[in-house]
Amino acid sequence: MNTNDMTIILLTGIGATAATDLWAIARRRIFGTPLPNFGFVGRWIAQMARGHFKPRPIAAVRPVRGERVIGWTAHYAIGVAFALLLPALWGREWIQHPTLPPALIVGIATVAAPLFVMQPGIGSKPSATARVHSFITHAVFGLGLYLAATVAARSNGMMVSWISMSGPSSYTLV
Repeated sequence: MNTNDMTIILLTGIGATAATDLWAIARRRIFGTPLPNFGFVGRWIAQMARGHFKPRPIAAVRPVRGERVIGWTAHYAIGVAFALLLPALWGREWIQHPTLPPALIVGIATVAAPLFVMQPGIGSKPSATARVHSFITHAVFGLGLYLAATVAARSNGMMVSWISMSGPSSYTLV
């Protein structure tokens, strides 16, 4: 893959992850569900980095300095990593001409990560309702993959690929 492809994948992952964050805000307003606590994700990652892998309720674990930054960074990095699945499974052609079905397949398949890795790792036992919300959120992630990839492919990665200064206070996209 070339730099332009990687730029499109990066923008796709970031855009799809942002779509899930917007959905979380909408879900809060519509259903009254709490926003995700990425500080807990950061705390869990920090615990693993210290060699603590035994699942227990993450809220009972002592907070870690910078856990929110760690959690939010991981949230977006994981979104970008999941975006890499699309060209890995459907080829470079998908980056150039995104289609909805593969994006939804990847998005929905990624629900396995929180259900079978993260939630057990932090000692959480989600309710059936929480599992349904997680499924829907990952479907939104799949839709976000498609929409973000479509925008990025149409721009051909130009929005971040090259910026040249054309004067002391003006910038031009090349």
